This record gives sequence, C-alpha cells and structure tokens, in this order.
Amino acid sequence: MISRQAGARIAIVGAGLGGSALGALLQREGFDVAIYEQAPRFMRVGAGIHLSPNLMRVLQLLGVHRQALLAGQEPAAFVNRRASDGELLYRLTLGNTASERFGATFVALKRGDLHAALMSAVTPGSVTWGKRLAGLDWRGETVELAFEDGSRAHADVVIGADGLRSRVREVLRGFEKPVYSGQVAFRGSYPRALLENLPVEDLTKWWGEHTFVLSYWLDRAREEFYFAAMTPQAEWPTDASSMPGDVDEMRSLFDDFHPDVRHMLARAPRDSVAKWALFERAPQFEFGNDRVVLIGDACHPMRPFMSQGAAMALEDATILLRAIKGSTEFGAAFATYAQHRIDRLGRVHRVSSANTFMRGPTEPDWVFGYDALSVGASTVLPPLHRTDRARAAYQLAGREFA
Repeated sequence: MISRQAGARIAIVGAGLGGSALGALLQREGFDVAIYEQAPRFMRVGAGIHLSPNLMRVLQLLGVHRQALLAGQEPAAFVNRRASDGELLYRLTLGNTASERFGATFVALKRGDLHAALMSAVTPGSVTWGKRLAGLDWRGETVELAFEDGSRAHADVVIGADGLRSRVREVLRGFEKPVYSGQVAFRGSYPRALLENLPVEDLTKWWGEHTFVLSYWLDRAREEFYFAAMTPQAEWPTDASSMPGDVDEMRSLFDDFHPDVRHMLARAPRDSVAKWALFERAPQFEFGNDRVVLIGDACHPMRPFMSQGAAMALEDATILLRAIKGSTEFGAAFATYAQHRIDRLGRVHRVSSANTFMRGPTEPDWVFGYDALSVGASTVLPPLHRTDRARAAYQLAGREFA
C-alpha cells in the first residue's frame, strides 16, 4: 500500500463541484494536489441548484458559504402541493428554522455561482485545463495519467471526480453506457417581470401522478425565476444530455396542472427552455482500489429527485479527507471512506429513484441533519473543524453556527 507520507502527490480528475471541493479541502490540510479538467477553462454552467444544510456544512468548512448566501436565496419553506388543485401536501419550514433544526441554512441559487465559490477556495494554478483523460496505469511506483493531447502526469494516488461519464470509472470497470431513466425535464429561467405579478412561493414542488414541476428563485433579490418540469418519455434519441426545449410541447404536457403552474410555464420565453434527459446507473457503486478512488457521480450517479447530487459529492469529499487524515496508508483510507459511505448513498439512491421525498408528511432530518464533518467520529475517522477564518466569515454574513 502507498504510505500517506508528507509530500505524497494527489491527482484529481475533474474540477466540477466534487473535484473542486475535494481539492480545496485537501489543500487546506496541506496536501500536494493537482487537478486535471477536460474543459478548456472555467465556465459558469448549469441551471438552479439546492444547497441543503448537509451541503452547507462543507461550504462552512471551506469558508465559502458567505458567497452562496449572498448570491442565492434562503427559502422561507419547501412547499409541496398537489398539481391539480394546489392542495398542500407537506410544508417544511426553512429560513432560521433550518439553521436551528439542521445546524445550517438552506439556499437556492445558480449552479455556476456555487461552482465559482468552490473554485475560489482552490489554490491558484493547481487546476490544469483542457486535459481529457485517456488512461491510467497504476502498476508502477506511481500512477501514470495519460491525456488525449499526448501529455502525461504522475501521482501517488488518483481521485476520479469526473462525473456521470467518468473516464476514471471506465478505466476501472470498462465501458458502461449510462442508462436513460425514461424521464426528461424541461428547465428554464426568466426575469420576475414576466410573471406579471403572479404571487410565487420561494420554493414549491407541484406533484402530479407521474410528473412534477419544481419552481424557485435563483437570486437573493428574487428577480430571476427558475423551473424544472419533469415528465416520462419512452425514448431519448441522442447520446447528448440535452437539447433545445419545445415550449409548446412542454405546455401541453402540463396542461392539467394548477393554473398558477400553467401561468409559470406559459411565460417562459421560447429560447429560454432546454430539455434534459435524466441518466443514471444501477446502484452498483464503484469506489475504486488502493490507488484510485471515485467520488460523486463517477461513483454513484442517481436521479435528481431529492436534489442531493451535489450534496452527496461534497459529503464524499469530506468523508474521504477525514479517512485520509486518520490513516497512514491511502489504501486503508480509501477502504474506510467506502465503508462509511455505502449505506448512506444506498438510501439516498433508493429514495431518489422512488421520488417520494416530501410528497407527504416527511422526516427530513436523516438527509439534512447529516454532518459529514463529524459523523462516525473515531480514531479512524477524525472530525474536522472550521478554522477561525471560516468562523469569522460566518459572522460577517450575519450568522453564527456552532
């Protein structure tokens, strides 16, 4: 096994949410980390995203939570309604209550703003862009990374954080095409003015029989409105994840929803909507071996119906860091990480696939109350603590979480 000695080199493949968070966490603890990303540069991409309290704790640890708080909105509640008539099914109070109940707040914002906050915590110059992985060889004293541009790099261990179509996973398991789930989502956003004074709750999920519409604000001033409208679709005609959305098709598919929802969808400009296929893999998680380990969607892609994909990746990053700190060998640390994640990930995967979370009276503490900084604390998995810098940043934001 590879000793977790001072000066050990760690390579992370993928600078998305999980990869940038893990890179920053490892660098914060003094590890030598190089991150390789296939995109040519950093880009603010993606739609809306939920930062539930279990994710916000990791942002607290990194001291970047203030950026999320300033960019996004803190919903007063997560409201669940029946799509046909708007009857209230379940209301989870958030705001200050979330902080008191779960130990951190709940924020909704643009995915690009979250990514930018995480990248701001990464050591400048430690991300190399335009590096698409071609292969790995861990048979020697170091792991060799080969890239499609012909370049190579070496590290003592490699962490795959390269998403649903992970090249690191492919090296470990062989090619496995992601599975189309039989569901698509129309996603779009537009300015508040286009709602024409329709009163809109901060965060609402409108539940149909086999469909739903999720709506919320993307910014602190509640000026940009976002929606995701999910519906079954038998086939997806391309390997691409998305295509331009047909607004007329979207409106017709949800024409039996409450008038408020029909109003929201009807106001979407024709060029503002994309249609996304929901892909997944069977819950056969691949954690890796004693030289190569996976986190996030590379390890455990799941349907987004609990809005926990990013949270699971940042939980992974935190548990993996704790395992590395608590072991003298990387292989043992990777095994500890897998052991501590498999039950949690399996439960979230099952509930996400069922799409029942908060459809009626719900106990959400097992999701939002999970604390990756301290859960399972022992000599093998030591807890993590915020620095004085992170604590001061929280006070500047007008909040203090013990």
